[in-house]
Amino acid sequence: MTTIASVTLAQLAITVALLAGLGLIASRFGLSAIPAYITAGLLIGPNEPKELSLIRPSEVTEFVAQIGLVFLLFFLGLEFTLSRLVRSGRHFGIGGAIDLGVNGALGIVVGLIAFGPSIAAVVVAAAVYVSSSAIAVKGLTDFRRLADDETDLVLAILLVEDLAIAFALGFIASGGGEAAHTAGVGMKVLLFIAGSLAAARWLARPLDRLLDWLPREFFLLGVSAFVVGAAALAHELGLSEAVGALMAGVVLADTSVRELIEDRFFSFRDLFGALFFFAFGLSIDLGALGDIWWLVAVAVAVTVVGKVAAVQLAGRLGGLTRRQALNAGTALVPHGEFTIVVAQLAAVNIAIAADDRADIVAFAGLYVLATAVVGILLMKESKAIGRRLFRAPRLVAE
Repeated sequence: MTTIASVTLAQLAITVALLAGLGLIASRFGLSAIPAYITAGLLIGPNEPKELSLIRPSEVTEFVAQIGLVFLLFFLGLEFTLSRLVRSGRHFGIGGAIDLGVNGALGIVVGLIAFGPSIAAVVVAAAVYVSSSAIAVKGLTDFRRLADDETDLVLAILLVEDLAIAFALGFIASGGGEAAHTAGVGMKVLLFIAGSLAAARWLARPLDRLLDWLPREFFLLGVSAFVVGAAALAHELGLSEAVGALMAGVVLADTSVRELIEDRFFSFRDLFGALFFFAFGLSIDLGALGDIWWLVAVAVAVTVVGKVAAVQLAGRLGGLTRRQALNAGTALVPHGEFTIVVAQLAAVNIAIAADDRADIVAFAGLYVLATAVVGILLMKESKAIGRRLFRAPRLVAE
């Protein structure tokens, strides 16, 4: 595909306006803005419909997407605190293990059916397994469920998925070659994650003192340097920048300046996050829909059944009612940022066949669009569905 070296100010203005407009429309319907941003990339990207083509992937869009990816993963890492891990208790172990066992296995089955024994199958498995933390938390907030008992189970499962996907990101970015190389990548990911968790435990206070001492201007620069530096370090180690950014968030999650970081960088994350999803939309070719529509349909069905069933079991074992477990399960149906990140990394892994890479990108985009819409609708109606499926027992008159 021919690329251009830059994006004009007029094109940038149209892009931002389109993102804002579609995002506003999505919010009016109670949906996540992520599918809207991807749709914007589809509409004015280089693929069909050709009549609206305005922007092609270029060095500029790739750089902006990379910055968006770094800060998106950094903010997700900020949600992973060791104190929250302790509070999650049995939900973390039981819920996380059941979700990984059920939905990880279902993802592998779907991947094997689509691509056979290959790294492409692992990519599909990871995409199907990991839910969207951003959409789930937004849905819980919008529907006023953050204080509900089942929310602890949702957050615990999301924490386990974040840890598991950190390993998957490193593997997908550079794995799939010789066995020794792949094993080496896996070991480096484990060591990087272990080192980051140790830093989160032992360096929280020194980082607190340093960041609290910095004036406002230099505070912003200091945090930015830390995040980008962690991403660069991961890249130098042969891992994904996404792993470095995610673990940078984990390191700073237990510091006293965490809320200040979120406040100062929130708008920055939203802007570049929107551009990240838009840039991904540019790479989706709807012409591939004829080859992978069945895969999207199967994956969506598997996701709804797998997430709801797995969390129903985990919730019951964790002491929740069937209605509460249903609410938690529907919150995990939407997929988003991690699925897109996984597909983006797979798209540049030469160990995956070129045709398979194109199919994975198309699949991920359409899959996220479908699960985000279906998941939010299920979350919105889950309590009504629960009342119909699980009727309260009636007292028998004596």
